[in-house]
Amino acid sequence: MTDNTTEQPRAHARIVFLGPVSPHWEVYADYGDRTLLDEFRARVLARLVLLPRDDPQFRRNRERVVRDAEREGISIEWDLGYAESNS
Repeated sequence: MTDNTTEQPRAHARIVFLGPVSPHWEVYADYGDRTLLDEFRARVLARLVLLPRDDPQFRRNRERVVRDAEREGISIEWDLGYAESNS
């Protein structure tokens, strides 16, 4: 049997928290189709640009960004400025 869930991502993006002064976020494309990443970046910034990482709405919007990336086949990496626990 083959496992089709380990398919290679179409692109990769890093989502970086810039600090407490707006804009709070930037999305950097590491590889992949430029158009796909530009459209993804626009959607991410629409959800996050005015939210600091400690805002309760951030957690909800972060999950939406993760689902969007999964749907588009984009692997993402979060840089929140601190180490995250896996719990």
